[in-house]
Amino acid sequence: MRYIKSVDPKRLIIMVIGNIFLGMGISIFKLSGMGNDPFSGMVMALGEVSGISYATFAIIVNLVLFVIQLISGRKLIGPGTLVNAILLGYIATFFYNIWPDLLGEPQLLWQRVMTVVIGVVVCSFGVSLYQTSDVGVAPYDALSLIMKIRAPRISYFWHRMFTDALCALICFLAGGIIGLGTLVSAFGLGPIIQFFDVHFTNKLLGKKSEKANGGPVSL
Repeated sequence: MRYIKSVDPKRLIIMVIGNIFLGMGISIFKLSGMGNDPFSGMVMALGEVSGISYATFAIIVNLVLFVIQLISGRKLIGPGTLVNAILLGYIATFFYNIWPDLLGEPQLLWQRVMTVVIGVVVCSFGVSLYQTSDVGVAPYDALSLIMKIRAPRISYFWHRMFTDALCALICFLAGGIIGLGTLVSAFGLGPIIQFFDVHFTNKLLGKKSEKANGGPVSL
């Protein structure tokens, strides 16, 4: 409770807005039909196999990962953890249900590719807001951070690649879509997230980026 009371309300608002944009981006990726980020794709595929909705199955998976986070990465828990774990699936489902009526479904290849591009920008913007607000890490994102703490000789990049590759494999085995959206999510979001960090989110939060001080900007 002391931690929650000490959190800047501005950061909480930015975190919530970030998760809204992130959910919007996930829904746009799904609309493209060319694959989602590895974790969302896995949850969607397993949800379809089990007959459980994506939003509900996301909560189940996040609860399992939250136990790991609670045991091994308690310092990574905050309001952002709960918002991401519980609400993100419902946010993505809400937007996915309204896109066909508002915009229609992309049919041609170039339309689907453009949908992926839009999804990349929207997701990256959401991740920048959510992560830079620094009020708690999502259970899945915390997993690779915990692995980095336990095995510090291996860079965070390879820990994240391992978890993403495992999710992509499970998604494929469960009959999910592995495509351009999956590859872009796994390899292409970083530079765009950093762009938003430096040119928008850090300024919004009144933070000086590490890049400006001679160090790397954290993602």
